[in-house]
Amino acid sequence: MSSVQTIAVAAADADLRLDRWFKRHFPDLTHGRLEKLLRTGQVRVDGRRAQANLRLAPGQQIRVPPLGAAPERPASEGAAVGVAPDDVRNLQASVLYRDAEVLAINKPAGLAVQGGSGLSRHLDAMLDALRFDAAERPRLVHRLDRDTSGVLLLARSARAAAELTEAFRRKDCRKTYWAIVVGVPKPEHGRIDMALAKLPGRSGERMVADEEGKRAITEYRVLDRAGRQAAWLELMPLTGRTHQLRAHCEALGTPILGDGKYGAAAAFLPMPGLARRLHLHAWRIRLPRPGGRLIDVVAPPPKHMVESGRSLGFPLERGRPEDG
Repeated sequence: MSSVQTIAVAAADADLRLDRWFKRHFPDLTHGRLEKLLRTGQVRVDGRRAQANLRLAPGQQIRVPPLGAAPERPASEGAAVGVAPDDVRNLQASVLYRDAEVLAINKPAGLAVQGGSGLSRHLDAMLDALRFDAAERPRLVHRLDRDTSGVLLLARSARAAAELTEAFRRKDCRKTYWAIVVGVPKPEHGRIDMALAKLPGRSGERMVADEEGKRAITEYRVLDRAGRQAAWLELMPLTGRTHQLRAHCEALGTPILGDGKYGAAAAFLPMPGLARRLHLHAWRIRLPRPGGRLIDVVAPPPKHMVESGRSLGFPLERGRPEDG
């Protein structure tokens, strides 16, 4: 990199320390050199000098000075230092879309996007497996919950990360999820506008309705139903709050199947053939790109959702009912 860049902090990097942000996005920059850049004011956050331990917030602007040429690193499709061979194969097989700037993968349920307390295996640590022919390591620009599967976009350069982050901020990106829920919501289509706030607890934070919380809006409609027992929902979040869809479905009185965190015992049905896992899938992303291009990516649902759908009479593997 030979010129100054200004990069917006992505939602996926919320609460990350500044030095760890650089380690994630510029892995060839040594800690010693970063400290010198910080001391001399060449790295700034929102125009101000910053310390290495500064916690970042989405939308903050980071000034990145010229860093010079990066050392040569393996660029072959099989080269991914520190990533298990099985993970390399599985991640590369999960790619749904790839161009010079953007990657889209079908994230499997159960794989965390980022690390946390006691969590060593996560997508962020495996991103070199998705480097392919790019000069830079892919970057996360948004998140999916650990137990949510589906379309996840990755930027293939710092410039693309800034563009995608801005597109998410402007809400240019249209995301569609599928969920199997216990019960059938009334009405069968509508909009949930319910502010959410974090409530700490023994089993981790959960989101609850709170008028003083952050506004959260979800559009939904029933695609199919199994009597009054269960429904196949299409969910379109217009905001991106933590656990938004799970909290909103629970508020409708129809918790997502397998979501014991929000639905407790009501999130399970005493029927054979239903997996005891979260039935929430990021099915589609539509994102306009410069030059009039449109990225439109659909991810096949995971095996456990397909099998549960068959038990309930929902043909998830064939797409939405109107898609034939």
